[in-house]
Amino acid sequence: MRVADAEILIVPGLSGSGPEHWQSRWQGKLSTARRVNQRDSENANRAEWEEIVAREVIASARPVVIVAHSLGVIATLHAAQRVGEKIAGAFLVAPPSEAVMREMPSIDSAFLPIPRARLPFPATMVGSSDDPYADLLFARHLAQDVGAQFIDAGAAGHINVDSGHGPWPEGSLAFANFMAKL
Repeated sequence: MRVADAEILIVPGLSGSGPEHWQSRWQGKLSTARRVNQRDSENANRAEWEEIVAREVIASARPVVIVAHSLGVIATLHAAQRVGEKIAGAFLVAPPSEAVMREMPSIDSAFLPIPRARLPFPATMVGSSDDPYADLLFARHLAQDVGAQFIDAGAAGHINVDSGHGPWPEGSLAFANFMAKL
């Protein structure tokens, strides 16, 4: 599938993705990309986050491809249980673990447990061996549970600006490969 044939929904995690984050850069470069904005990106309420992702999927006129990061991955997995048949694919990066989410007061405990049902669409999940929010084994098992292809990004931290991934060219290549297979 070509990017021009899809609606690319950018789903950030907590605090959104600043202007230097790879998600913001991709949004600026991909002509059909738009951001899913949460009402409160600092305090994540599962019902609100899930509803907003689901609403954006339903409102899309073209096939939807989600590009989610961190807690945006978890919100996407929850929304997919409701609107998965309208999603053509998902590129899921650096999901936080349940153990870490339990310790963060800004994350609604209703995000847990993380949905692990097989996704009804193709997906790729990217994890890092030194992500402070989830170990590689967690990300690998989550990918396996939901039926996503797994990419080990190596020692890439949380795959965000703080870990040196503003542009993230390796991610761009992996996403292009993912899109070509849809």
